[in-house]
Amino acid sequence: MVWAVVVAAGRGTRAGFAGNKVFRKIGGTTVLTRTLRALEQSGEVHGIVLVLAEHELDEYERIAESEGRCPLVRALAKGGASRAESVWNGLQLVPEEAEIVAVHDGARPFVTPQVIRATIDSAREFGSGVIATPVVDTIKQVDENGLAVATPDRAMLRAVQTPQTFRRSEIVRAYETAFAAGESATDDASLYERHIGPVRLVTAEGAEKNKKLTSKEDFIQAERDMQKMRIGTGYDVHRLVEGRKLILCGVDIPYEKGLLGHSDADVALHALMDAMLGAAAMGDIGRLFPDNDPAYKGADSVKLLEAVVEKLRENGMRVGNVDVTIVAQRPKLLPYNAQMRKNVARALGVPLADVSVKATTTEKLGFEGEGLGISAQAVAMLYQEI
Repeated sequence: MVWAVVVAAGRGTRAGFAGNKVFRKIGGTTVLTRTLRALEQSGEVHGIVLVLAEHELDEYERIAESEGRCPLVRALAKGGASRAESVWNGLQLVPEEAEIVAVHDGARPFVTPQVIRATIDSAREFGSGVIATPVVDTIKQVDENGLAVATPDRAMLRAVQTPQTFRRSEIVRAYETAFAAGESATDDASLYERHIGPVRLVTAEGAEKNKKLTSKEDFIQAERDMQKMRIGTGYDVHRLVEGRKLILCGVDIPYEKGLLGHSDADVALHALMDAMLGAAAMGDIGRLFPDNDPAYKGADSVKLLEAVVEKLRENGMRVGNVDVTIVAQRPKLLPYNAQMRKNVARALGVPLADVSVKATTTEKLGFEGEGLGISAQAVAMLYQEI
């Protein structure tokens, strides 16, 4: 039986974050959830002890409820004053029947099944298995004045990561001995080396991507690496007629005429939905909400927009930012612009800064200039997780 201790009680100070960095989102999902899912999906781990700061347990519960609870998390341990103390607190909750225990950083969400499996196989056979990668830069050893005093052969150097995996009985003994002697270390392998024996380093497919998210730049790059940008455009036209409400971006605008259509004829949101569906290569609103379907007669286009957002989410896509241009000679739309943006941002689930709504005239040219109708164009950028 294999258990993991996931250490997630650190802070995000080096990244400039006020709270725990594992609660930050990349690609719309927290780092911690991605890490736990990676261990679960490997098929190699039977239980997880999650180590968190005591004051962050409520935040973890909130995230688990919203993003999905990892069924392998069987125990929560309180973080200590150091990483070593946090690991020790976690190790004490690993059941004795567990033969192997893998210690993994909560801020390494890109660990692959191959990496996890390689460390476990090594620990079963040799007692230890620590994932490592070759050092590609020349390393200099310096003195207290910063002067280089030695240049180790980089062919004999490795950069170690986590998981650091061991026979449970041996890593527990290493920690017990170290703590009794008042020792500490920045990683588990160091304590194992001091009190048990040499650590076996292994490599596997995906090790080069098994990066620990430490700096703000790490988070920015992770966001870029894991997502594909998709861009779409939309265009729609509706005729102005008497006896209809004029609704644009969900705002009921006082005017002598309104837009003709099967739904509420919100031409701006129709163009936006087409842009989003186009970016996703999922057709258009005519296919999704047919104008011969009684279910959509008089439909609120804000609700339709929310349905499009949910459909995108189901297919692994989310909205990045949008830009809508409404073309109308009359009425003047500037007084309603702020509410339009708020309505769109709320429906998309994005910050207001990611929504642009503009209005322009055609200097009385064309059907818009003659007051016969209103058109709208939209551009939408989506993110798709890869």
